[in-house]
Amino acid sequence: MSERVTIVEVGPRDGLQNEKATLSVATKVELIERLAAAGCRTVEAGAFVSPKWVPQMASTDEVMARLKRAPGVSYPVLAPNLKGYDAAHAAEADTVAIFGAASESFSKKNINASIAESIERFRSVVDAAKRDGVRVRGYVSCVLGCPYEGKIPVRNVIAMAKALYDMGCYEISLGDTIGVGTAGQARALIRAVAGEVPVAALAGHYHDTYGQALANIYASLEEGVRTFDSSVSGLGGCPYAAGASGNVASEDVVYMLEQSGFSTGIDLDRLIETSLWISNALGRKPGSKVTRARTATA
Repeated sequence: MSERVTIVEVGPRDGLQNEKATLSVATKVELIERLAAAGCRTVEAGAFVSPKWVPQMASTDEVMARLKRAPGVSYPVLAPNLKGYDAAHAAEADTVAIFGAASESFSKKNINASIAESIERFRSVVDAAKRDGVRVRGYVSCVLGCPYEGKIPVRNVIAMAKALYDMGCYEISLGDTIGVGTAGQARALIRAVAGEVPVAALAGHYHDTYGQALANIYASLEEGVRTFDSSVSGLGGCPYAAGASGNVASEDVVYMLEQSGFSTGIDLDRLIETSLWISNALGRKPGSKVTRARTATA
């Protein structure tokens, strides 16, 4: 029996929040439901953040209310502070995510707080979630490079990942936010962080700006990581990184994993259909090489 790898589908949140077009609530709901129907067991549904800064996520409460939740599927939402958490809990979110950084400059630019301030802010969210029986997932951005500071010391990544894990996050997603990392760097990073946080609690979140995401995923697989974030059709990007092409496409990750002997539980054909559908809704070409190859005409 093939070893299972978990895909965390981040397109409806991390993807859409960085797309120029703003979709209707109905379209967002349909996207999430299509992804669940394709076999995605974890689908990020939105973010409870200021609509002033992230207008695409302004309707997350309505999306959560209208969503037909499939059995066995988790629908995490981003909740960076207590106000966001309270809104997420009111929307009956089963999982919330908090978003830290290994870069001081990026932390201040992204969430208007220093790393130390962000940890204290997150602590109140985790405490409230524990009280309510809600799971918390932690993100660490800029683990392999920062648009402001360049290369980030590994000790910074370890410190942030350990702080989130010790706080109570069940999983820590390590994000190459600007997609500059390579397989050797990813492997060394996973090894280093796994010295302080169990590898079973680590996930990889690799952007494909330099075309390195699949190689980084495979290197992380070889180090024991079994959870990866990806975005249908490669939706999204980093608003603070010029030229960042965005998340690695879910179709490409599923194809690579399944062809390498792993199991994802995701129906690739249905995922490709969803990729074509959402790309059309956004007025863009699919960002997945697999989708383009499978739908190319001779």
